[in-house]
Amino acid sequence: MNGGKPSLRRRIAQHVLVPLVVTWALGAAVALGIAEHFVGRAFDRALLDDAYALASHVRAAGNNTSLVLTREEMNTLLFDQSEAMYFAVRRADGTVAAGNAQLPAAQLAAPGEHEFANIEIDGRRVRAVSLRTHQPEPFTVVIGQTTRSRTQLLAQLLAFSALPQAVLLALLAWWLRRRIQDDMAPLATLHDAIERRGPADLAPLPPEAKGASTRDVERIAQAIDALLQRVQQSLQEQREFAGNVAHELRTPLAGIRAQATFALAQGDAAVWREQLEGIAQAEQRASRLVDQLLALARAGEGREGLALAPIALQALVREVLLRFMPRARAAGVDLGGEGLDDEAIVNGDRALIEGLLGNLIDNALRYGSGAAQPHITVAVGTRAGGIELSVADNGAGLPSTDAEQLKKRWAQGDGARRVGEGAGLGLSIVERYAELLGARFTLANGEGGGVRAAVLFTR
Repeated sequence: MNGGKPSLRRRIAQHVLVPLVVTWALGAAVALGIAEHFVGRAFDRALLDDAYALASHVRAAGNNTSLVLTREEMNTLLFDQSEAMYFAVRRADGTVAAGNAQLPAAQLAAPGEHEFANIEIDGRRVRAVSLRTHQPEPFTVVIGQTTRSRTQLLAQLLAFSALPQAVLLALLAWWLRRRIQDDMAPLATLHDAIERRGPADLAPLPPEAKGASTRDVERIAQAIDALLQRVQQSLQEQREFAGNVAHELRTPLAGIRAQATFALAQGDAAVWREQLEGIAQAEQRASRLVDQLLALARAGEGREGLALAPIALQALVREVLLRFMPRARAAGVDLGGEGLDDEAIVNGDRALIEGLLGNLIDNALRYGSGAAQPHITVAVGTRAGGIELSVADNGAGLPSTDAEQLKKRWAQGDGARRVGEGAGLGLSIVERYAELLGARFTLANGEGGGVRAAVLFTR
C-alpha cells in the first residue's frame, strides 16, 4: 500500500514545474505592467501633441476666445479611424468656447502645464488631457480619446509575448517529464530486481539492475549489495554456529548419557559416585564449550555497536588475575604478574579484553603447566608499536608449525589432545577479539621455553 503518497517522479516534476509556472506568470505580469506603462506613455504623448496642435488654432482676446478651424479641418486634425475623439476649449472662467461641454478641464495654473485623467462620457472610458496656455489670454484645451485601441494593443502585446513563452514552457515541461522518467527508470529496474527475489536469494544484484545513469542510484545499488553481503555473512555465521553447537555438544552429551545409563545399571554406590563425578566433569566441559561458542558468535557480529574507550589495562589485568588465583593454587601453578604498577592506558572494550585475557590464562593453566615447577606470568609493557599484554608459561612449548594453525577454529595442539580437553576455540576467540580491538595477536615459543602469547595494542 502506498498510502496515497505521490511517486518520486511526480514529486520531482512538481518541484521543477511549479516554480517554472509561477516564474512565468510573474514574468508575464511584469511584462504586462511594463507594456501598459510604455503603451500608455505613447498614446498620452500623441494625445498631448493633438492638444498642442489644437491650442495653436485658438485665438483669445479678452472674453472673445474662438477656434479658427473649419469642421473639415477639425476632423482632419483629430482624425482616428478606430477611436472616438472629443475636444473642448474652455475660457479662463471655465465656460466652453468650442467643443464638447462634457469634457471637464483640470485645474491648472501655470501656462504650458498639462494633466492627464481617466473620465467617462456616454458610458465610454475616455483618456483626456488638459493643456493650459496663454495667447495672450489664458485658456484650456481638453482632448479626449476612447481607450479601445490601447486595450487591444496591450492584449496583442500580451498574446505575442506570453503565448510563445507558454508554448516554450509546455515543451520544457514535456521534455523534463521525459528526462525525469528516463533518469528514474534505473530505480524502477532496481525495484523490480529486488521484488522478484526470494527470501533465500542473497546474491549480488545483476548488472542490469545496477546499470544506473546517475551516481546516486549507483550508490543505492552498491549499498543494497553491501547489505545483502552482510546479511549473507550473518546467516552463514548463524548456520556455522548452529552446526558447531550440534557437532561439538553431541560428544559430551552422548558421554553423559552413557555414564548415566551405566550408573543406573549398577547397584554399587562407589560406581555411582565415580560415574557422577565423570558426569560433572563432562557437564563442566560442555558448559565451557557452550560459553566459548557463544563468545565466538558474539565476536562474529563484528564491530556493530562496539564503542572503544580508554581503559586502564594494568588495573583490569589485576582483576582478572585475582579471579584465576584460586584455580592456579589448586593446580599448583605459580600465577603472577609483571609491569602492573605502571599506568598503561589502551583504547579498547573492557569485556573483550577480559575475554581474550581469560582465554589466554585458561589455555596456559590447561596446557602449559606440565613443568616440575609450573609458573605463568602475565605482563604489561610498553613496546615500540604500543602497549603489549602477554601471557607466558614454562611448559613444553609448541612446534613452530603449530603457531598459526592453533589460531584457527577447532585446531588443537598436542597438549589439548594429550589431556583430552578443549574444542580448539579459545585462541580463535582471542584472535577475533584482538581484531575487533584493532590489536595484533602473536603466539610463539618463549625465550626460556614454554609458550608466549602476546596482544599488542597500537597507539
